[in-house]
Amino acid sequence: MKILILNGPNLNLQGRRDTAIYGTQTFDEFLNELRMEYPQVEFAYFQSNIEGELIGAVQQAEGVYEGVVLNAGGYTHTSVALRDAISAVSVPVVEVHISSILAREEFRHVSLLAPVAVGSIMGFGLDSYRLGVTALLLKKK
Repeated sequence: MKILILNGPNLNLQGRRDTAIYGTQTFDEFLNELRMEYPQVEFAYFQSNIEGELIGAVQQAEGVYEGVVLNAGGYTHTSVALRDAISAVSVPVVEVHISSILAREEFRHVSLLAPVAVGSIMGFGLDSYRLGVTALLLKKK
């Protein structure tokens, strides 16, 4: 199975930004753990702070990947265009968040992406990604 992990704005700072919320492990370290834990999965990874690049990555996932694990960061709450891209492709997208967006500031409580994702996972730290991968593997069965 081929899965794309797609990270949005500021997630390139994982491990050093707001460590009380997001933890100290870098995403590269975590991705190495995922690759060891799921040897049957071919992972691709892309991170961008630019909305259009994330939209392009979702569109290009069609026919290439069997699933996308997406942490859109702040675009979760603002990007109608990213929502439209997710709804335009047949590849299943699991929305993930390191923290619980419902336990954060009120403006973070609404996800524009959740209604078009196959599911949403939040609040489990970096393990939210692991749970997203597991969900895609179970969906594939």
